[in-house]
Amino acid sequence: MALDAEQGKRLLQLLTSRYDDRHWRKKIEKTLSLPAAGVGDEAQRAVFLYLKHSLKAYKSRRADPDSWIVGGFATKEVIERAKFNPAAVGAAVTKEHVASLGVDPGSGVDETWWDEMLVAWFEEPEPAQPEGESAEPVGEKTGGSAGPDTKKAEA
Repeated sequence: MALDAEQGKRLLQLLTSRYDDRHWRKKIEKTLSLPAAGVGDEAQRAVFLYLKHSLKAYKSRRADPDSWIVGGFATKEVIERAKFNPAAVGAAVTKEHVASLGVDPGSGVDETWWDEMLVAWFEEPEPAQPEGESAEPVGEKTGGSAGPDTKKAEA
């Protein structure tokens, strides 16, 4: 289950407003390393991918792990470019989608919120089981073993 529209908006605000805060810089870099599938809204996913690709540091793709330029003039320029020309982010992105970039999300976005956001990013809904089935593994229902010893006994 990906982030909903409200969580996605707060995430983008966090990424684009607290980049100069040393306390948040590592968390922002970690967030940029996450897969884009965690952002549910298509326009917000486009903005996230734009930030992810625009802030990627130039390096050898073979030797170095991914890293980002977070903080300073480069980050501010990327944000201002997105706000000035939303079409540079994506064809479906409008000025309303990028209007909140650079605006602090407020005091509600703290360490606890960030941890909960990470959980929501990767949370997978449990598959619904039909009423007649139980949670036992298939091998225990039949009484047989599906392990490697069964194959040896048959040979």
